[in-house]
Amino acid sequence: MATDGRGPGDRPALSRCTAIGRDAFAADHWGRRPLFTRAADLDGGFADLFSAEDADTLVADRALRTPFARMAKEGNVLPAARYTGGGGFGAEIGDQLASDRVLAELAAGTTLVLQGLHRTWAPIAEFARALSAELGHPCQVNAYITPASARGFDPHYDVHDVFVLQIAGEKQWRIHEPVHPDPLRSQPWTDHRAAVAARAQEPPAIDETFRPGDALYLPRGWIHSATALGALSIHLTVGVAAYTREEVMAAAVGQASDIAALRASLPLGFDPDDQATVDAEVSAALDTLRAALDDPARRAAVAAAVGATLRARRRRDSPPGPVRPLATVAASDRLDGMTVVAARSGLRPEHTVEVETVTIRLAGRTVALPIAARAAVERLLDGRPVRVGELPGLDPESAVVVARRLLREGVVVIAP
Repeated sequence: MATDGRGPGDRPALSRCTAIGRDAFAADHWGRRPLFTRAADLDGGFADLFSAEDADTLVADRALRTPFARMAKEGNVLPAARYTGGGGFGAEIGDQLASDRVLAELAAGTTLVLQGLHRTWAPIAEFARALSAELGHPCQVNAYITPASARGFDPHYDVHDVFVLQIAGEKQWRIHEPVHPDPLRSQPWTDHRAAVAARAQEPPAIDETFRPGDALYLPRGWIHSATALGALSIHLTVGVAAYTREEVMAAAVGQASDIAALRASLPLGFDPDDQATVDAEVSAALDTLRAALDDPARRAAVAAAVGATLRARRRRDSPPGPVRPLATVAASDRLDGMTVVAARSGLRPEHTVEVETVTIRLAGRTVALPIAARAAVERLLDGRPVRVGELPGLDPESAVVVARRLLREGVVVIAP
């Protein structure tokens, strides 16, 4: 829930971007085909997330540095020196946005891209965390600020899914079907530059004028370009780095070191120039792997390893909600049985139970508590707010001690 009146409130994030149900979106559009939705069919627009005034605040007052900003014109990214500089005495670092230089470039028709807004603008950060939780995949957010009649980038595709949310002005979007469906991160559009350029000359699958409050879902690989119309245009691009089955297979194959036959050396005199020999060895290795994976116990071990790999990636790609250190220290000093706390959003800690302790495992550290706190810990980690004095299994004094410890460790936060 937002507490300052500007965040997404209690509206589910995905329902702000589409006018169809989650199940219909998953079945008909996710990873398959675009979905364009007019503002009239959505609920409330996106003015609470970002505005032209917010962009000015970031450029003029927040000392943003590259790579949190870049500028591009007619498909070419400008050298950072064109729009950055030092901040004067005490802030001499030279890659900060220089507001007067940004102004000059915008006036000349250059697009400004504010990158990583899920890290620099609180309402967007809250929205991105909520959307990521609904989708089950990491999200990041950029803002594209394009002067009238300017085109920021040539037709291209992204290697991640996107939601486009129009904030201000109008922008003409032309969208074409993929030349390379479902590209991986290692397969950028420049690998298929000629095919992308040729496809962009064909009749588009979508050719629409986006107006404030309109939204688009675009699967990775779909070719697109956009031109601002009439006045300065702002849109947010929410990038979704979807987990893929290729990652599942990579993690599974990574378990091959446990198969003795696959650790064996290739034959003496092996010649990689002899394709018949290479083919035979590949077939033998794949047959060995296939036979090994027929063992249910090995499949279970592979599944466990894949889960651990993807959980580790999620921790890297989707950091938990921030804590406010000064307010937390003050709150921990005042904490009592009436204080309401909740698990820190997006933390997803694992916990294990030993004979005498319950251990919460965080990225790079652990928090161990007496086994008597097990029920209280499990209640705190289930995500629902709870009054400290109502934690199960503990007397009032012990409940305050446990809650204070977890508050200072950043495991729980004071609930609004």
